[in-house]
Amino acid sequence: MELTVVYVHGIGNKPPATELRAQWDNAVFGRPMGACSRLAYWAPLRYPRPLPGSTDGGAGHLAASPLEVAVHATPVPPEDFVISVLAEAHAESASPSPLESARQPATGPDEAALEKWLREMTYTGEALGASETNQALEVLPLPRRGRTAVFRVLIKRAFKDVYAYFFGGFGEPIREVTRKALAGADGPVVVVGHSLGSVIAYDVLRESDRNVPLFVTIGSPLGVTEIQDRLAHPLEVPAGVAAWRNACDARDLVALDSTVRPEFRPSDLTEDVLVVNDSANHHGAQEYLSSRAVRDPIRALVA
Repeated sequence: MELTVVYVHGIGNKPPATELRAQWDNAVFGRPMGACSRLAYWAPLRYPRPLPGSTDGGAGHLAASPLEVAVHATPVPPEDFVISVLAEAHAESASPSPLESARQPATGPDEAALEKWLREMTYTGEALGASETNQALEVLPLPRRGRTAVFRVLIKRAFKDVYAYFFGGFGEPIREVTRKALAGADGPVVVVGHSLGSVIAYDVLRESDRNVPLFVTIGSPLGVTEIQDRLAHPLEVPAGVAAWRNACDARDLVALDSTVRPEFRPSDLTEDVLVVNDSANHHGAQEYLSSRAVRDPIRALVA
């Protein structure tokens, strides 16, 4: 029976669903895949209007206007940045915590754990932005302040969407979108999850024994302890998954821990690979999908 690829997108607003699926198809296969691919398109649950044009502003290609604002804004210390992101995450998720509560340690152990991930992303991003010797970073034609702004845009979007998924009431509606995308595919499926989409896909696949010859995660935070603390335990490869390939760029702030093999059992079904993602923030979905380590195993099964 023919396999279907099911994509689960990650953080940030997206272009219209048909355009985003076409971008991912082209990155993996070099052509539209028609009925052989499907997209779990959950962005409208968080964003009322899709991005104009065909630019995936939440992945590797940062929209010009937010980046320009970030670059030209008055720089703030990392700790102040963390405080503001926490406050915005509370507000976006209709959290009962008032703005000033973000100036104190998170009140619950779960939120405190996620705050730790935010701080680690922020300080790692500051270090990367300050680097003057990293040739890969120098590809980005921006001074130190501009590079730091790129990472801060990524950090803010990643944390706010992940916070909304776990604490803001968006988790179940987003999972339902993914369940429907999987249900619409007959037979076995190859599931590809980017960024937060990898967490969503994992959560949904853990619910069933759907036949998944290959599960691919890219730029995934599933290796991060603070994210693992929010998942079903024990940490296991979903029952129907025959093989799990996890790929990331070592400079990707969302995937601070680049490995899943040490924690998810059985480990012989998992494989961690490092790839080069030269998008501005090293997190771009299309750059991940077009890397040979990601696209070739998918093509071997589907193309």
